[in-house]
Amino acid sequence: MKILVVEDERQLCDDIAEDLELERYTVERCYDGLEAWEQILVESYDLVILDLNLPGMDGLDILRSVRREKPELRVLILSARSSLANRVEGLDLGANDYLTKPFELEELEARVRSLLRRNFVPQSTAVTAGPLVLDTRKREISADSGPLPLTRKEFEILEYLMLHPGKTVSQEELLEHIWETESNPFSHSVRMHISSLRKKLKEALGHDPIATKIGQGYYLEVEP
Repeated sequence: MKILVVEDERQLCDDIAEDLELERYTVERCYDGLEAWEQILVESYDLVILDLNLPGMDGLDILRSVRREKPELRVLILSARSSLANRVEGLDLGANDYLTKPFELEELEARVRSLLRRNFVPQSTAVTAGPLVLDTRKREISADSGPLPLTRKEFEILEYLMLHPGKTVSQEELLEHIWETESNPFSHSVRMHISSLRKKLKEALGHDPIATKIGQGYYLEVEP
């Protein structure tokens, strides 16, 4: 089994590589993000152990590129970014595992063994709702005419509706999941973005698929 360790702290990178070599893995090491991505493109690895704070190219950008170009490649994130939001972001972008620093080498070894035992088959990243297609990795929604030119909030509203098919979503729920926590629940912001989104959808599809239940919220009205 061939492993690439990508870590800009040279001593830590060397310690990890030497430890895994004792476990009889073939290990290569890299201290720069861009150089690591170039190696990933031309070499065949079974696993990449990936730091996030890297010179040259950020670890999350490497992860996005891996999932686009080599979706079968296992990736274990090893990072000091330890918040729940950081871990969720890394896993949502396609990491197979996420280990926060500081860590024990014994735990890293166990996670490596677990990942290499798995037959990793990448899951589809496409979610469809009628003529709309959401690519959860590219963060893009398309129709027959191509990608929709949505603002960030418009994208997040439509994404949320597509990920909750058949559900009526209230303004309060959209505020809770998409806006900052201090947002005013009586703000007209949701309605303004919904109105703009509807215009773009009507232009792209010829009709507006967002339906309203008065006093309850919004849902997508599309053919299954």
